Amino acid sequence: MPKVKAKGEGKKASKTPDAAKILERSPSHLLHRALQVALDIYAEEIGPDAVTQRQYAVLSAVAAHEGLTQTDLVRTTGIDRSTLADLVARMIGKSLLARQRSAADARANTVSLTDQGREALNLAAPRVAAADERILKLLPARKRDAFLDVLKDMSQAAQGLDEPAVEEPAVKLKKKKDKDKAPKAAKLGKPAKAAKSADGAPKLKAAKPAKLKTPKAAKAKKPKKVADLEPAGAA
Repeated sequence: MPKVKAKGEGKKASKTPDAAKILERSPSHLLHRALQVALDIYAEEIGPDAVTQRQYAVLSAVAAHEGLTQTDLVRTTGIDRSTLADLVARMIGKSLLARQRSAADARANTVSLTDQGREALNLAAPRVAAADERILKLLPARKRDAFLDVLKDMSQAAQGLDEPAVEEPAVKLKKKKDKDKAPKAAKLGKPAKAAKSADGAPKLKAAKPAKLKTPKAAKAKKPKKVADLEPAGAA
């Protein structure tokens, strides 16, 4: 009897993502694989008794700028602080580097190449160049410069994320704040008592004409009644 498929079984199978396709578009996976290839090529070219890739980076940085502090080496090589401190300590133990107190800052130490360290660098340099050439040959010639530019951009971007943000000085912030404020309106002074003319002489107010009082007309007396005019005792 034919087997009946459960409802929706075929749809679920088709929606399952292909793991290979996911890894093909994963930067972290691809960079890890590329790093493994680069380290394998480096180990083949440099040999088992030579300096490691990180040791070579530190030796090259110190040779280019004698008297670097460990903080300077962190910025130059991109190696994190704790790893670099351990790396420098082991290289000093192998007499590849020498440490001394900084003349500019008594709290800091600078490192320099020893004769043995310079000899190890000179021995490793042509082998590292051969390893780099083999790595670039894995790509077409037209893509090599772009590949190196991308790696450089990623390295600089990562270094920018690790560095603490620099705060602006308080003076600059204050200036900016004052700049944003609206200008205050000019205060109006008290009006002058006497206005001045164009030539500076005080203007004289015209005197108001005096009001003339109109004399009141004399009131006419009412005539007395005839009875009042007659002499007393008249019949």
